[in-house]
Parts: sequence; C-alpha cells; structure tokens
Amino acid sequence: MIQRILIAFALIVLPVPALAQGVVTSADPRASDAGLEILRKGGSATDAAMAMMLALTVVEPQSSGIGGGGFLLHHDAKTGLIDTIDGRETAPAAATPTRFLGTDGKPLPFIQAWPGGYSVGVPGNVALMKAAHAKWGALPWAALFDPAIKLAEGGFDVTPRLFNALTGLQKIWADFPDAQKLYWRDGAPAPVGTRIRNPALAAVLKDIATRGPDAFYTGANAEAISATVGNAPKNPVPLTVADLAAYRAKERAPVCGPYRSYTICGMGPPSSGATTVLQILGMVERFDMQALGKDNPRAWHVIAEAMQLAYADRETYLADRDFVAVPVAGLIDPAYLKARSRLISADKTLGTYAAGTPPGAQPRTAALSSEVAGTTHFIAVDRSGDIATMTSTVESGFGSQLIANGYVLNNELTDFTFAPEKDGAPVANRVEAGKRPLSSMAPTIVYDAVGKPVFTVGAAGGKTIIMQVAKALIARLDWGLSAQDAIGLGLVYFNRDGIILEQGTILEPMKGAMEALGHKVNVAKLGLKANAAALEGGRWVGAADPRSPGESRTE
Repeated sequence: MIQRILIAFALIVLPVPALAQGVVTSADPRASDAGLEILRKGGSATDAAMAMMLALTVVEPQSSGIGGGGFLLHHDAKTGLIDTIDGRETAPAAATPTRFLGTDGKPLPFIQAWPGGYSVGVPGNVALMKAAHAKWGALPWAALFDPAIKLAEGGFDVTPRLFNALTGLQKIWADFPDAQKLYWRDGAPAPVGTRIRNPALAAVLKDIATRGPDAFYTGANAEAISATVGNAPKNPVPLTVADLAAYRAKERAPVCGPYRSYTICGMGPPSSGATTVLQILGMVERFDMQALGKDNPRAWHVIAEAMQLAYADRETYLADRDFVAVPVAGLIDPAYLKARSRLISADKTLGTYAAGTPPGAQPRTAALSSEVAGTTHFIAVDRSGDIATMTSTVESGFGSQLIANGYVLNNELTDFTFAPEKDGAPVANRVEAGKRPLSSMAPTIVYDAVGKPVFTVGAAGGKTIIMQVAKALIARLDWGLSAQDAIGLGLVYFNRDGIILEQGTILEPMKGAMEALGHKVNVAKLGLKANAAALEGGRWVGAADPRSPGESRTE
C-alpha cells in the first residue's frame, strides 16, 4: 500500500520551481537562527535541520540533543518521493524484560525508574544525522556544526522556559552533581539571563565535526557515556562501548494514508505517530467537520471519541516492528476505520474505548506505556522545495539527568511498558535488548491531490504529540486555519478520568456542553509545543507554537 502511494506520487508529481526563499522553524529562536545561517550558506533543508538539532543540544538541553534520538521525514522536490530515517534509541544488551520491575515483581513507580542509568538508551541522533547528510546534504559535514559550537563556546542565556525546567528538577538534582555544575549557580538553578558556557560540549562537537560519527560512537566519547551510565548516582547499569558501536540509524518506509482529498505521510513503528494520527482522521472523516466548525462542541466531541478509540489500538498493537508483528496496514485500512467510526455517535459518548481487531492483527493484551511530556520539533524547507521535518528528544525534562561530555543522556527506555506481561501474555512494547521503545513522535507531511506537499507539522509533549498533530491537520485542512493558528488552537486530550480541555483556549467554555454529551471533563493546562510550515501563495510560511519561545525564520 505504501509503495503504491509513493509510485503514484512519482508518476503525477508536478515539477517544483525554485522557491523565492527557504524557511526554518523551531522551538528556540537561536536554533532557528542556526538553520537560517545554514540555508544562507547554500545548505539544503537537511543541512539546516541538522544544524538546528545540534544547536538545540546546546540551548534546549531539557528537550533534545545528541544524547537522544529522533525521527526525520524528508521530501525530495525533484522526485516527489518521501523518505524517513529512524534514529530512535535502542535498549543496551544488558536490558531485559524485567528491567523496570521491583523486588516484589511489580512495575517500579516512574519516579524510581526515570533518573539515572536504568532509563538510558543508546543515542541515535548523530547516526541519523550522518545518514541524512549522506543522502541530502549540500554543505560539508563540518559546516553544520559551526552554529552549535559557537553557542557552546560563547555561551547562551537561560530563558524562562529553561529556568522553569531547572526549578522543577531542583530536588532530583541533589543527586546529580554533574548537571548542577552546568546549570546551577550558587547552589540553585541559574536565573533567567544567566550566561551558560559548555566547553565540554563544544569539544565533543568539534571532534564529531572533524572525525564524523565514529567520534561519538567509539573511542573516548563512547567510554564517557558507558562510564556515566555504569557509575550513575542512581540505578547504575551497563551500557557498553559495544552497545554504542553497534548502533545504526534505519531508513524505513513511511506510513501514508488518505484524508479527504489529501495524503498524510508520517513515521512508522517504532513510532505510533502516523498510524494513530491516520486512525483519528479516518474515523473523523465521515463527519462534516467543516460545517461543524472549530467553535462547535460537537466537533470536539467527535475528535475526542476518535482519539480514545485510536489510542486504545495504539496501546495494544504498536511497538518496534523489528521485534513485534505490527498490523500497520490493518490499523489504517479504510474498511476497518469505517467500522470503528460507526461506534461514534454525534449525540453521546461511547463510554468504553476498547481496541478493535484490525486485519492481520495477532491476539494482544493492552498495556499502557509511560511516555511523558518532553521533546522538540523543527522544520526546514530550502529553495529547491526539499522539506526536512524532524522530531527529536531526550524524553523527560533533562532526560535521565545524566551528563556526558556536556550533553544530556536520554531516559528513552522509560517509553517501554514496564510490565513485560499482562494476563499471561507478553506485552508488545516490553523491554528487550536492541529494541527501540514505542514513541508518539509524529513528524508529518501533507500532500494535495496531485502529490504536491502543502503542509508539514510536528509537536512535542509525550503522548499528546499525536493529538496535537491530528488537531492541527483538522484545523488546517477542514477549518482553513493558518499554520500558526492551527498549531495554536486549543487541544482536547484524555486520561483515565475522562477528557481534558486545554485551559485558557476556546475549548474551556465548552465544558458544560461536552458534559451534556456524556463526557467526564477536566480543564487543565497541557505542556504543548508544535511547529509547522504551510505552502501559501506559492511560498512556504513557517509557524511556531505561541505557547513556546519558538520562532520561524525566512531566508
């Protein structure tokens, strides 16, 4: 199915004229400046995106960096083809299905599993960067490191967002002196405006720039990662130099599906992003969302119902496809989605949201994973019309709280389901050596009826990522909102107690109407952060979430 879609694109895609300018957008203006600098030097969209990934390692250490991993989508304007690269972290050889079980055989509380060595996966971003640059890079490899090295050596100022992240971790960091050395001053989180310099990170970036990925995955840096995890102040475990040397980023087939007259493409497993987004859209499609409009509680009711049905399938069937048979085609099968959509009433809630049985699915038991809010997204479009859209993460705020050579090591392994079995059956997303944990990251590209890319979006915020992207797509494609307004629009989400309407948005006043439809409703703030770009009037326009300090830049 995916190959047929891509072949169709190749056959009908129209020649794309050179654009008047390129555009970049990220969650931090200093990273966007890095991307713009690379575009102005003649860099490709991939070059600019990778420079932003490196810059975010320096200025947004709480969210992403070379100590983490990510997923990249790339659109080639000449061929019309879309490619994806999986740079998701892997579990080290010492990781077993019982890693997150206590001595009583029960799953550890997240707060015990998260900080320290247990949660660290083998980082993938540097390998992803190498694979992407080899295919689509225009500038020399070393040139992409220049903006990040300047930021690390010259320093950057603490933002309110970074300060809030530091303040929230103050008690935990009592056990993490290496993190304190970088980001604390006088025994407390560095105040807003404090200049942070990171010479250790600058040195390792210079080494990778000179010697390539081997400087990260072998030698002194690999030994530093191994020692940091193996001697962690909490939960020390082996992560060996052999684990690092064995890491490979993987090119994977994108997952694409229809929504109205558009084709939506995104990441396949181990990301659950594309499948779950496409499920939500597929169930919503029979409703006239344009007529309902963004101010109608019934529109959000339909979205909320589709959301909960799609997430039920996600928790049951999604995992690393290299280890588990994932029924991707069945999950987005139009007939299956129509049957799931028939469960949705426009007038009342379903109330119970169980997984379905998509075509090709093996019997499974559902089990919740522990993904939490974090992450970052960034986009680059160059003058040729190539698009690089990437979601990158160290998982929780400051990942595992461990620092190696000036960068944060991820806590990605807590994205695995802690309990390896449920009801006597193995859980799809259980920990296994070499396996990549399930992710909600959902970098997405939208194509119009003739195969032309017209919108790209991605988000940060744990499991809310899927809903942020699905909501932005509905807002853009059904309600005609600008890219900026689409990502800035309020969000509906859910937990075990019912649905959540984002506080301070147009959804908050809908609480009573949603309750009248049968929903249990809470109003709360949600840690959201998205970036997007849209083709408008023949030119790409970038957008950054108003909830974040992010900005877009035009070449």
